Amino acid sequence: MKTNINFYYVILLAATAALGGLLFGFDIAIITGAGPFLTEYFKLSDLSLGWAFSSLLFGCVLGSTIAGRLTDFYGRKKMLLAVAVLFAITSLGTGVAPSFTAFVVARFIGGLAVGGASILSPMYVAEVSPPSVRGRMGALYQMSIVTGILISYAINYALRGIGPANWRWMFITGVIPSMFFFAMLLSAPETPRYLFMAGKEQQALAILERIAGEESAEFEASEIRASVSKKRKAWRDLLWPGIRRPILVGFCLAILVHVSGINTIIDYAPAILKSAGWKIDAALFSTLIIGATNFAFTLVSFWVIDRYGRKPLYVVGSLGMTAALVLLMSAALMARFQSAIVLVYFLGYLAFFSSCIGPVFWTLVPEIFPNDLRGTAMAVPVLTQWISNAAVVLFFPLAFNRIGKAITFGFLASMALVQAVFTWLFVPETKNKPLEEIEEYWKRIAVSASVARSGESEGSL
Repeated sequence: MKTNINFYYVILLAATAALGGLLFGFDIAIITGAGPFLTEYFKLSDLSLGWAFSSLLFGCVLGSTIAGRLTDFYGRKKMLLAVAVLFAITSLGTGVAPSFTAFVVARFIGGLAVGGASILSPMYVAEVSPPSVRGRMGALYQMSIVTGILISYAINYALRGIGPANWRWMFITGVIPSMFFFAMLLSAPETPRYLFMAGKEQQALAILERIAGEESAEFEASEIRASVSKKRKAWRDLLWPGIRRPILVGFCLAILVHVSGINTIIDYAPAILKSAGWKIDAALFSTLIIGATNFAFTLVSFWVIDRYGRKPLYVVGSLGMTAALVLLMSAALMARFQSAIVLVYFLGYLAFFSSCIGPVFWTLVPEIFPNDLRGTAMAVPVLTQWISNAAVVLFFPLAFNRIGKAITFGFLASMALVQAVFTWLFVPETKNKPLEEIEEYWKRIAVSASVARSGESEGSL
């Protein structure tokens, strides 16, 4: 079968959808620099500060649930356009909030957009990308997230000295990338797989031909047609044999990606570094170093994700994160929790997360679910990761300041190690495999498990 991938077109589509990740990263991280000023402005306690940070994440829980269901009815593109508009409205609303309650409400509603983007953008990227480049295209989404984080850090630092209302302008600047995202989406097509689900096969085939040539398009169309013919949509369909196992894998990975600590560093770096002896200006400047490291090592993922595969990267990344967190725990135990040492360990942790875990998670999760249930199934890991994220971000200030630095980092290290072991045991390799082939793999696993339970065969696939 002859495949002539139109790389420029694929990159354009993937990069457009991945801009949802930029808004995701921006909204998640803009509060990092605003946090110290919010604390002073609203006189926040540790738990109130945690609520200020996590309110967006609780909104993400609801947003990912709603988007996962609606995208199977209204399509990926229409839902992404709605997300872009909501991003803009809530960025403005957060910035002009007259009270802490109004601020929290605006952040929560903004979380609907972030949660929607977190399920829709990687799904769109996966569905328009040929198997041989899907890893790199999926990494574009993570690259957009870290770009949004870096931009928010730069805005935080630039606006740090403009007065007591500086935090308002930090949030309002989010209107600009939201409108850019909306404008780019207007010229993007719907994904071929959704068009097949909607009965628009000619439109889908035209897009497939533009992506990878006529011969490849015909072959992929037949695969997609067979895959989406089952018409499963309901939540109960997630319990079908062949779907339960990838749901469980996605669920566990979604918990582990956050309880292993990434957002404690992304969100609370200035507060942690202040506790290690930095002044506020230096702590905010350090976030630029953190953001740049995050960005640089995410670039590394473009080179490695389709070369070495998802599973090896996830194991290596998890072990590297474990080592960095153990060093942070040791520094706290030995009373050496000092600015330069802490920053170096932060950067080591981010190097492994950004080059391995972040890009692979958002690439792997949409890959492991069947075409006809991808929107519904994606809601499970995305919803789970937002709940885990919200819980970690809400309680981290309390744990860090009350329970202690060493115990907190020790817990995160143990979860990073569990992530490595779980991946080694249960996560399949999806590199260079068509989405339909991955779906068939889970079916074979389900049949094997059923045969083993029935005692008809032992050790067979």
